[in-house]
Amino acid sequence: MNFRIPLINILLIAITISVNAREWQQDILGDGFELTYINHGNDYSGPIRSTVIKNKNPECDNGLKRGILYVHGYNDYFFQKEMAEQFMDSCWTFYATDLRKYGRSILPGNKKFQVRDIKEYFADIDSALSVMREDGIEEVILMGHSTGGLTTSVYMSEKPDTIIIGLILNSPFLEWNMGSAMRKLVIPTISTLSYLIPRMSFSQGDNTAYGESLLKDHHGEWEYNTNWKLLHSQKVEASWIRAIDNAHSIIQDGANIKIPILLMHSDSSVNDSEWTEAYQHADGVLNVEDISRIGRKLGPQVREATIKGGLHDLMLSEPEIRNNVYQTIFKWIEDKGLNQS
Repeated sequence: MNFRIPLINILLIAITISVNAREWQQDILGDGFELTYINHGNDYSGPIRSTVIKNKNPECDNGLKRGILYVHGYNDYFFQKEMAEQFMDSCWTFYATDLRKYGRSILPGNKKFQVRDIKEYFADIDSALSVMREDGIEEVILMGHSTGGLTTSVYMSEKPDTIIIGLILNSPFLEWNMGSAMRKLVIPTISTLSYLIPRMSFSQGDNTAYGESLLKDHHGEWEYNTNWKLLHSQKVEASWIRAIDNAHSIIQDGANIKIPILLMHSDSSVNDSEWTEAYQHADGVLNVEDISRIGRKLGPQVREATIKGGLHDLMLSEPEIRNNVYQTIFKWIEDKGLNQS
């Protein structure tokens, strides 16, 4: 007998096999954290992949359908284990992504942190959301730090119809932290040149003060992989500058994000050329006034929370301060009714 299987059935079988064959392995964080890699083919620099990391509280109801998806910033990766545990203790299944060319996702030949359009990261977020759906997650709060906050804001402004029900922004990178001449003249010039010379590189200076404020070996309390999160930020390409500038324009021209947004940032910024005690109690990367000014306009449901003494990554601030951050987050979740399964 000659059986003919419709093409659509073949595709569905292939998708099912792919889902069932997803491989999870123990993550470097241990204690129940697992990871899986998502291959994204090749781009202008070669093979690329993203990584999804997950964990859940085994004492919570197995039928929970709520999840957090965390997106890190520039010169960064997911290592904030305490943050994940805070959400897990509140019975949110926790997921994070290491974006392409960052952290766990770096492949031989990749240039760290390279991107030419912020929307390249959409595939990484989509893949993480697909993994969450496979796990039975039906409602997601998306959370972005710094450049991850910019990326997630652009994502939500262009993809409003998802399973995402809320957006948490931890010191989002919504504007260049530089003078008006640099913003209005130099950045646009570099962006234009990037079409002709995309790999032209520019130094970000030699200031290591923010890294020193975090690392246990210096003035902070944290230990992390300094090959993945560098003490001294490397040069950036002209095409990266264009990607960020274009993303800023999308946000500043009117993002109109419909879901509830929690906008968090420190109460002050510091920009000294070398580490001082001020770096332990302020944002040492961005201008908090810019974050506030632009962030309040991201949509009709923005709640702003100014965290006194917070660092750029609020989750890495001193214990008392980050406890305030967690209280702020869970109060917002409760007020908005986002904790209803």
